[in-house]
Amino acid sequence: DAVTIAEEDRGSYVARKLSLNITGDSRVLAYMLVPKGDGPFPGALLLHDHGARFDIGKEKVIRPWDVSAERRASAKEWVDGSYGGRWIGDELAKRGYVCFSTDALNWGDRGGGGYDGQAMIAANLMHLGMSFAGLIAHEDMRAAEFLAERPEVDATRVGAMGLSMGAFRTWQVAALSDHIAAGAAICWMATVKGLVTPGNNQVRSQSAFSMLHPDLFNYLDYPDVASIACPKPLLIYNGLRDGLFPVPSVRDAYAKMHAVWESQGVADRLVTKLWDVPHEFSVAMQDEAFAWLAGSLDD
Repeated sequence: DAVTIAEEDRGSYVARKLSLNITGDSRVLAYMLVPKGDGPFPGALLLHDHGARFDIGKEKVIRPWDVSAERRASAKEWVDGSYGGRWIGDELAKRGYVCFSTDALNWGDRGGGGYDGQAMIAANLMHLGMSFAGLIAHEDMRAAEFLAERPEVDATRVGAMGLSMGAFRTWQVAALSDHIAAGAAICWMATVKGLVTPGNNQVRSQSAFSMLHPDLFNYLDYPDVASIACPKPLLIYNGLRDGLFPVPSVRDAYAKMHAVWESQGVADRLVTKLWDVPHEFSVAMQDEAFAWLAGSLDD
């Protein structure tokens, strides 16, 4: 039951605010960018990062409008620091993509709880036999389905993209959803062994909640989960100066994934690269990722 509640003309594309039921429990506000001209167009599901910045979610990847001055300033500060000063959704819309993004629970218009709210959500979902990470995964699958079914979108050419927690969500939804044809995941890949170490986010009681699937580690490592996406095209970048992801562990994960794609005769569809950057999605990284996505969705 999606309803357009506002629009803004941005030259070669139109920005829309939508209200929709992402699940049977949650009606949310979302942003969608639609190129002008004759479609259908390729689609891009944009999955925002964590960053311990909860006041914004979708505003990290699509430029907000008709919001408070505080939210505009927060979004610009975040994009300047983590995305080279560019909203990746607006950049992709200029390149002819229908872009869609909404807030994960506890961010943006579904936020306000901060770290404490995140912990309370996780704790209460456990009482119901659910997990916070599982809810995020389910909603990302629903978002992929929604985007692929838009009349402006070519359902066979829908990609996902995200930084940090958004990267985790990207390879996860590529593995989970047949609506996603390709994924570009920036700064989130390593092995469990390399990440479950003192001080890492995986063993802390806050950021970990968005990534903790109960019992998963008894069966699958992170690169195993991402490899369920095979034979889809998948791009994964990490930073050599990213303190959250030890480089030896990243290399181990890459090697495990390449073995899977090679085993299926599609080695060229997996692209991995270590950049000399910290935890960010720089303009140079974006330009390469955008070009790769265009080629992958046109194959």
